[in-house]
Amino acid sequence: MTVAQDASVIDAIRESRHILPRVSRTFAAGIKLLPPRLEPPVRIGYLLCRIADTIEDDLVLGPQRKAALLEGFVACFDAAELADRFGETIGELTSSPDYLALVGSTGNVFLMWRTLDARSRAILRRWIEEMVRGMRRFVLEHPHGIRIASVEEFHDYCYYVAGTVGHLLTELWYEHSPLIGPRTYARLLDDCEAFGEALQTVNILKDVAWDAERENAIYIPSELLAAVGSDHDGILHAERRAANRSALVPLLEIARADIDRALRYIEALPAAAARIRLFCILPVLFAIATMRELEQSEAMLIPGGGVKIERSEVQALMLAASASTFNNASLRRLADHVRKQPFVFAR
Repeated sequence: MTVAQDASVIDAIRESRHILPRVSRTFAAGIKLLPPRLEPPVRIGYLLCRIADTIEDDLVLGPQRKAALLEGFVACFDAAELADRFGETIGELTSSPDYLALVGSTGNVFLMWRTLDARSRAILRRWIEEMVRGMRRFVLEHPHGIRIASVEEFHDYCYYVAGTVGHLLTELWYEHSPLIGPRTYARLLDDCEAFGEALQTVNILKDVAWDAERENAIYIPSELLAAVGSDHDGILHAERRAANRSALVPLLEIARADIDRALRYIEALPAAAARIRLFCILPVLFAIATMRELEQSEAMLIPGGGVKIERSEVQALMLAASASTFNNASLRRLADHVRKQPFVFAR
């Protein structure tokens, strides 16, 4: 690698570390905690996933153009010049400035991907291509905005956009951590999709109004709404709020089951792999806290509304999670506490 290329990579790394917390504070905090061999591939993988997600979620692009851009994004794995030009597509997108900046830096993200070892490159490519294949399918099948019809389709969608991430991370753990042997890897594979999908389902439930209003997407299956006398067009109507809230119950049950499997996933990680465990624990605890609020709220069904946990609880959980990293029993106790009431430190 030439001096100029070295400088380009250094600039790309610096840019990625700057933009990461702008597109996800939660994962930015977790990624920084990972062992040095894992931080780069996880950071790069996350940014690649977010670029694809930004295209899928764009409110103005038509389905054929989204499909073409997703195909072009995948082609960047084989051609650096395509990756360098891909950032020019920001002129077509209507996302927030932070996400536009990320798409504009696509060339640099792929430059960093090319600096990874061959096995890490292959892992990221395999699962991101699988994710994008699913995204492309959904935008073409729903040309007027994603409208999930059935619970089966809901599971398919969550697999493509989140279950794939569970596989990607699990393969990286196995590749780069000497603490993750074949037996542990096999146990992790049993629950890795649920680990990713739990977080996705909770996000869908807390952001019903946001998705409908800002992204023209409704992920609540129409079959569940029809069973209570509602439909996608009435998802945010005040007079249907109670019925719509009852339609969410089966998805809340799915989220609970996936969260239990996500905790089992974390428990399968060796205690000595503390930094990997902590990376995994944090988003699951946030999901449990959000579920607690979802179970007693209708805010996600009110125009402009949504469900969030308090910043003070986020900070308290980040500290408490560190103390629960080494012990499965303490992890379960913390999770049980968060299910019942907010976790905050006394003043």
